[in-house]
Amino acid sequence: MSQDETSTSVQPVITEAEILRRIGDTAYNFFSETLNTPSVTGFEMPVQQLVRDYISPHCDSVVTDEHGNVAAALHPNAPKRIMLAGHCDQIGMLISYIDNEGFLYAVTVGGWDIVQLVGQRVKIWTKGGAVSGVLGRKPIHLMDDDDRKKVPKIKDLWIDIGAKDKEEAESLVTVGDPITVELTVMRMRNALLAAAATDDKAGMWVVMEALRRIDKNKLHPEVGVFAVSTVQEEIGLRGAKTSAFGIDPQIGIAVDVTFATDCPTIEKKQNGDVKLGAGPVVSRGPNMSVKLVNAISEIAKSNEIPVQYCAEGRATGTDANSIQVNRAGVATALISIPNRYMHSPVEVISLADIDNAANLLARYCESVKPDTNYIPSV
Repeated sequence: MSQDETSTSVQPVITEAEILRRIGDTAYNFFSETLNTPSVTGFEMPVQQLVRDYISPHCDSVVTDEHGNVAAALHPNAPKRIMLAGHCDQIGMLISYIDNEGFLYAVTVGGWDIVQLVGQRVKIWTKGGAVSGVLGRKPIHLMDDDDRKKVPKIKDLWIDIGAKDKEEAESLVTVGDPITVELTVMRMRNALLAAAATDDKAGMWVVMEALRRIDKNKLHPEVGVFAVSTVQEEIGLRGAKTSAFGIDPQIGIAVDVTFATDCPTIEKKQNGDVKLGAGPVVSRGPNMSVKLVNAISEIAKSNEIPVQYCAEGRATGTDANSIQVNRAGVATALISIPNRYMHSPVEVISLADIDNAANLLARYCESVKPDTNYIPSV
């Protein structure tokens, strides 16, 4: 199937009600709960507990490794192993300093556009519970012309939790406590959803939901599927590296988000034509196995699952990069969820895209046989 055939085919219109029916209340509530639960890189434990609780009834084993990755498996002892990976960590901040007046300063975890943080409501996640605060900056009325032209840096912002002094602040929070923007989920028209950390709780949800949707009667008994909620992707794809080493898959599929280009100012000639609601995005390029990508494309076509394509000219900044070069090498693919406003508090995705992505992966896993291989050849 050619890229042109897929991108130009007319897909049936599916209503929001039908999308929600297909996802189901339990699966949607799990997704929403993960988006409302903090998981700053290195502090993923609360979300990982949700993952374990949700997927345990639907798999043969759930293992949490020393790094914190959670791997749910069907046929965990099978000789042919497929790894599906979606990272659960989100960008955030850590308290770095508390001044004498009780104001907090922070360092970033992951790639923030600092402009996005100005004026945000935040939560500091402490042993005693969440502490509310706001990110403050000098009012524009008090800035000189040079200040107004400067892009703020994280050192120019502070967090106000209402403490009267350093002693009161230190009774509530500690240096190193993780910080997120206020976590909320906003439903929008046309089955769109806005929240912080759809990068990449959307991908994590997809791999867990794909595992749940696999028809066990169609999954070959000598084929194992491992759905992994990986950690520490935002600081270097670390969880994918350690979990792939432990699982040792022959086939690896990462699920992450990619840039939706159906909004103002995004250059389609370089970033591709990627629309929300038009299906998950299948990447093509050197980080991906040509044969595996073709097999996934055929599954999409035969099951009438809409997909889009994008070109990646180098190793991607996703878990696919680490999985591909694990041990002696892994046949790797990357399935992406279109995302507007990435690495902001208002990332927007389509529920239709995550539903289709989960179906695509489930049907693909059912198609794999013990002798399936994607060793490159002409």
